[in-house]
Amino acid sequence: METVKRNDEALLAGLGYRQEFKRSFTPFEVFGVGFSIIGLFPLSRASVLVYAIPNGGAVAMVWGWATCAFFLTFIALAMAELGSAAPTSGGLYYWTFMFSSPRWRTLLAWIVGYSNTIGNLSAVASVDWGCAVQIMAAVSIGSGLSFAPTTAQTFGVYVALLVCHGSICSLAPKVIARLQTVYVVLNVLLCLVIIIGLPSATPHEFRNSAKYAFGSFENVDGWPNGYAFILSFLAPLWTIGGFDASVHISEEATNASVAVPWAIIYSTTSGSVLGWAINVALAFSMGTDLESIIDSPIGQPMASILFNVFGQRGTLTIWAFVVIIQFMMGTSILTAASRQSFAFSRDGGLPFSDVLYRVSARTGAPVNSVWFTVFNALLLGLLSFAGPSAIGAVFSLAVTAQFISYSIAISARFLGGKEFRPGPFTLGIFSPIVAVIAVAWMIFTTVVFLFPTSPNPSAPDMNWTVVVLGGVITLSVVYFYFPLYGGVYWFTGPIANIGHGVHAQDSVFQEPSEKQDDKGSVLAVNVEVTSSL
Repeated sequence: METVKRNDEALLAGLGYRQEFKRSFTPFEVFGVGFSIIGLFPLSRASVLVYAIPNGGAVAMVWGWATCAFFLTFIALAMAELGSAAPTSGGLYYWTFMFSSPRWRTLLAWIVGYSNTIGNLSAVASVDWGCAVQIMAAVSIGSGLSFAPTTAQTFGVYVALLVCHGSICSLAPKVIARLQTVYVVLNVLLCLVIIIGLPSATPHEFRNSAKYAFGSFENVDGWPNGYAFILSFLAPLWTIGGFDASVHISEEATNASVAVPWAIIYSTTSGSVLGWAINVALAFSMGTDLESIIDSPIGQPMASILFNVFGQRGTLTIWAFVVIIQFMMGTSILTAASRQSFAFSRDGGLPFSDVLYRVSARTGAPVNSVWFTVFNALLLGLLSFAGPSAIGAVFSLAVTAQFISYSIAISARFLGGKEFRPGPFTLGIFSPIVAVIAVAWMIFTTVVFLFPTSPNPSAPDMNWTVVVLGGVITLSVVYFYFPLYGGVYWFTGPIANIGHGVHAQDSVFQEPSEKQDDKGSVLAVNVEVTSSL
């Protein structure tokens, strides 16, 4: 184990950084971070079922999920290969800088750094807001559907959740690491309860035939059937994500160049399969009156289905575990998001970087980055008072902003003209094909995210994602070129903190056996070190 950790530290040194975190996460716990962020039942069904039921019903739930999950696997594979080659917390913006052409690499790394940071902040906000909504749904069920929460009440719960998660993530990282096993076990058990228990307990009036479950297409929102089916992809797109989460904790993982890629792949594939099985169980057990599920006073389609099957007490019991697991998701996504903010600050990319780039001497956690993430997620949550469309647009950033950063980083590897030295996990000759499919799929689905949920919407019901996303990208570019104070004057990409402050890129892509002197560079990783991992 000590040899593996020394090799991890040597590999990180070759990327330009000294070891500042303890290697607290085992390979299984690295997988646990990615898997718990997917949060199969709480997120895939409880929070986003509303995107599938109105846009195709059973067919969208079963085959829409399968279609989208298949293409999402290509993103996981492309990200896994990059994560194996350069496992650093900076991840996407680091790769972008290293592989892009000298003319564009600083600007592209800046855009990717801010897109990735905003995407992670939005992910924290969306997970905790979803948890707050689920808590309020439990209260509504417990009151016999007589209680309808206000936005202010839900926001109060949301703030409390953020504070709780911030406090937990300020603890020693080994605490978060050990919790991952609990998260994985509870998540899988809840999935199995639904997959096995729901069809078994469904009353006759709500039980559907195989013909209905696998072949019934119902379009409620009014888009043409083909496009409605495409809109149902929003459910798996919201769920199977966070491909970069394992990357952001790579500096805390043992055997990172192996653990990180396989964590990305296993969390994606296992989440896809279990999520599909849950969809099949729901399609057999939800009855045929889809509009009553959508319009239920509970406010959560998943809770409505459970209520029809298990009644009040049974639903509350299951829903308690839904809330618990979604709470666990919040700790994992905040952990990953705080590491991204820490890494970007280490390279001077964020305002107040000197403050954010600190590791607590007491806990070993980047406490300032944790609370920076919490505070900004709280600000995003304030948009809930502007209406569902406003908060929905912000939370769409959790996918659209991330897809922009993923696409640029993956494309830079092939378009920047730099040599790529693969890590232990490599796709070999299939790398270009996988990358093209992954990037094309992300471009296509990003466009899907910009459409409203129904045709001919009123102004309040418009999808404002394009405005919010465009605003984020525009502001980041304006900030980069702002006269005198913009990033163009001081941001120079990843900066090594080993040696004498030279840029990491000066050494990373040398011949593996070459070493630089002590006048201005860092040690390149010897090929024997890399191969021993």
